[in-house]
Amino acid sequence: MNVLDLGVRDYVKVWELQKELVAQRQAGQIPDTLIVVEHPPVFTIGRGGRPSSPSSLLPSPSPGRGAGGEGEERVRTSRVRAFLVERGGDITFHGPGQLVGYPIVDLRDRGRDVHRFLRDLEEVLISTLRDFSLLAQRRPGLTGVWVGTKKIASIGIAVRRWVSYHGFALNVSVDLSYFRMIRPCGLDGDVITTMSELLGRAVSVAEVKPYLLRHWAEVFCCQDHAPSVAPITLQY
Repeated sequence: MNVLDLGVRDYVKVWELQKELVAQRQAGQIPDTLIVVEHPPVFTIGRGGRPSSPSSLLPSPSPGRGAGGEGEERVRTSRVRAFLVERGGDITFHGPGQLVGYPIVDLRDRGRDVHRFLRDLEEVLISTLRDFSLLAQRRPGLTGVWVGTKKIASIGIAVRRWVSYHGFALNVSVDLSYFRMIRPCGLDGDVITTMSELLGRAVSVAEVKPYLLRHWAEVFCCQDHAPSVAPITLQY
């Protein structure tokens, strides 16, 4: 298992990297790989939040497309880019202070069980939050992780020929005002929280990352085989 720690990187560059790694994983050229990254502010819209869906306030990704009235206008005037992507789920926000993980995992080695894979991703996040004395949990019928009535982590994946990409986003100290411009995952933006908000202190992504990687190894790596973590430089 490899881990690529990209620091803060442009969303589109990492999106393209994911697709390259998916092809390499399908060809058996690389092992399962987790990308960890923060993004500059960006909205992404999954398959569940296309313009035909009334559940979200959608930005207009290109001329002549999109809907959403007031919400669309707020997103557009924020000058934050928005992209239609392949993952499941609705509209969400990524920004600094959010720990994003993109697992490039061959699900053929994990029983071709997408639901189990989603529950395993949730388990990594729940265990990480437990280390910070936050009692996180799943909610029936809602993929993601919650603390009480507040959602703290979102999950949305895509699978191509049984290899996963896209992934999860854990809100560490991200600016919550962006979530109030939209209906993240079809929910009221005020439902979204961060670790910093719940703990009443500043928490950094750098502080959380080692805990998340340890629990990733516990869930996804063979025993006695720690993940190899490497920072990389993207060239496009």
